Amino acid sequence: MQMLNLGWHELLTIASFFACITGLLLLIDTKQEQVNELEESEQILFRMTFAYWMVYCICAGMQKVGLPDWEVMVMSVKITSALSYFLTFACVLCLPLHRLSVKQVQE
Repeated sequence: MQMLNLGWHELLTIASFFACITGLLLLIDTKQEQVNELEESEQILFRMTFAYWMVYCICAGMQKVGLPDWEVMVMSVKITSALSYFLTFACVLCLPLHRLSVKQVQE
């Protein structure tokens, strides 16, 4: 069995995949406390961010490991990777904007 030659990007992608799993496990709401609507929407944005980034990590790993030469499969993995990357960026951008809008409404 041949050892994979992993660079820094691949190692960081693997580490961030496990960090996403940890983040999602921490965000699981085991207690059924009363949470207001604003905190709930913030938690949903965090969950979406971790979930989209995990999908990106999986797609990036699939591209590195190697897929069969099915052109449709390779293209769909690349498109899924790009979409999950942009959705992660959108969720990260929405978090401070959401907090800013909540602060303005309260004032």
